[in-house]
Amino acid sequence: MDLQEYVDQFDSMTCIMSVEKKPDGTYGKMRIEVGNKAYIDSFKSNNDTPINMPYDRSFVPGQEYTRYLPKDLNFEHFIYSSAVLKKPMHAYIHPDRFNIWFNIFSLPLDFEDPDKFYCTYTQELSTEANLEQLTNLSATTISNVLKTCIKLSSTKNFLKTMDEIIADIRIICRANYCCIMQTDFKANTCSLMSENAAPEIGRHTLLDYMDDKFMDLVKTWLDTINGSNCLIIKDENDMNEIKVHNPPWYASMQKADIHSLVLFPLRYNEDNIGFIWATNFDTKDAEHIKETLELATFFIASEIANYQLLQKLEMLSTTDLLTGVNNRNAMNNRVLKIVSGRERMPDSYGIIFADLNGLKSVNDENGHNAGDSFLKNAADALKSCFGGSEIYRAGGDEFVIIAMNKSKELLESQIEKLRKKSEGPEQISFAIGFYYDEKHLDIRTAMREADALMYEDKKHYYEMHPECRNR
Repeated sequence: MDLQEYVDQFDSMTCIMSVEKKPDGTYGKMRIEVGNKAYIDSFKSNNDTPINMPYDRSFVPGQEYTRYLPKDLNFEHFIYSSAVLKKPMHAYIHPDRFNIWFNIFSLPLDFEDPDKFYCTYTQELSTEANLEQLTNLSATTISNVLKTCIKLSSTKNFLKTMDEIIADIRIICRANYCCIMQTDFKANTCSLMSENAAPEIGRHTLLDYMDDKFMDLVKTWLDTINGSNCLIIKDENDMNEIKVHNPPWYASMQKADIHSLVLFPLRYNEDNIGFIWATNFDTKDAEHIKETLELATFFIASEIANYQLLQKLEMLSTTDLLTGVNNRNAMNNRVLKIVSGRERMPDSYGIIFADLNGLKSVNDENGHNAGDSFLKNAADALKSCFGGSEIYRAGGDEFVIIAMNKSKELLESQIEKLRKKSEGPEQISFAIGFYYDEKHLDIRTAMREADALMYEDKKHYYEMHPECRNR
């Protein structure tokens, strides 16, 4: 068979790929042996070409594919499955490194060569997603993804539903562990949203590995994925690639006894908002797993983005943006829940009113920017003294602390700590009113008592520092 003559029969962009045979049964180098005119033209560098890569643009037959494109384990799995395993392959993907969709096909070629396996590789490009192609999947995949969509659309408890979905994904992958992580690369933070481990492996949680340096490791994942839509590590050969290109991640996986991995970034509006990953999965079913997660992660990412937006809106409605403590709206809602009986009160609790002294004079003498700094420092002082309690900014210079399940002695010691921080008229100083309820009073009554005691304390403060009376 003349490979060039054969590939020239295709109208779409098509090339012939080869996979090097190795004596130990593994595969070696993958080469683009020949390509038709449409395929070779796609490598020409000009402003109209949708593929804009900083790689060699001059096509030379028989060269490794990495001469023209970044190394991509997903691409290698695709070609290996077709050339070596003799499977017809199809995928419809949108790699992050390109601004186009790829509709790709591959057929095995029965070409006699003692050193190589061969297959065709055909690609069609479009700038818009084709919904028919996105849903042109197996009945099993459609069923699995549909179940996920139904759960997400009907949930009243988002986090509980995510627990169910991540358990479903682990079972589909036949993995020993699966999780969803949230990431915020701008804030340099990550958090675990949900995880599920196979019963036979016992206690297993990502939290054991999420130390202060874990986010540094997470950042390397996107570089390793290198613009593809996922990363699949199926065997020792794949793991050795990680060892070469990302030694710290390889070391962490070895420490966690990870031999195979499926990792999908969760992307929404061009932002990476998290990852789904499954470890030690059924590598024989990698193609079905990839097909299922490619579609499922699209819906999951969208729902997580909506959840994060609602969380931000809730935070904005309940957080004082200047000081970072809860605002008056949050305090009113909290009291309403208690008064209406929607929240059960403990046998005893403490209410502390802390009114900041001197804010008016700071604003008058130094301007409102100085006043804002004064309020921030005051809130920081309260946070440092009343950790674990609810702190609210109830008004301009008035703060309220609601302390549940705290002993009276502990709260008194915390108040004393705050007073010591406030000694002297030049320091951040509070008039404090403290009421400890052991009589099961209406919380509004306890708050009035604390407020009255705070005014008594303010009166005493002015008696001690008459020069501050107009402050």
